[in-house]
Amino acid sequence: MKEAVAGTLESGDIMITIGPGEGLEVELQSSVAAQFGRQIKAVITDTLEGLGIKDAHIEAIDKGALDCTIRARVTAAAVRATGKDVWKD
Repeated sequence: MKEAVAGTLESGDIMITIGPGEGLEVELQSSVAAQFGRQIKAVITDTLEGLGIKDAHIEAIDKGALDCTIRARVTAAAVRATGKDVWKD
């Protein structure tokens, strides 16, 4: 796995940086972390586990992204980091 990024710092988006790590370690920066931090981290880890990724260091900078946006950005970063295209059969 190499380091990869997906997303932007625009309002309503999330920037995900993924790289090598041990276990799934998520660092989250968000103005709504007190209210939604657990949910954001759960969406990130659930998405990665669904892609078969068990070891990665993730940095997430949230700007109010919805769960569907978080899943899309995590998936895109994971594809870029691993080279495994999850959209092909």
